[in-house]
Amino acid sequence: MSDDKIKSLIDTTIGNLRTVVDADTIIGSPLTVEGITLIPVSKVSFGMATGGSDFPSKTNAQIFGGGGGAGVSIVPVAFIAISDGNVKMLPIYNELSSFEKAINTAPELLDKVKGLFKKDKNRKPE
Repeated sequence: MSDDKIKSLIDTTIGNLRTVVDADTIIGSPLTVEGITLIPVSKVSFGMATGGSDFPSKTNAQIFGGGGGAGVSIVPVAFIAISDGNVKMLPIYNELSSFEKAINTAPELLDKVKGLFKKDKNRKPE
């Protein structure tokens, strides 16, 4: 009896994790700014625990107690920048540990990306 209930707890916990963690969480939606497409890349970590047990009862009724829980951590780690057919990976370094800091650096990041692509255009083919 408790095996079905524990399986149900696990299925519910995993189902709820799937609503938070999917491919769109890791590789975000592209943003296009001034002709440059930026695609955010995040690191996703998660953990879960589920358990339960049948308890003895003085009556014939079966008593089950159980629970489950999960935690998710999503941290932006880089941006993929695309401009005029050129692709560059721009990592976000460890000193930026929160999404707010990543958003605050977006204007600076865009300027850097523009500069990288301008340098490539000025370089002569080898």
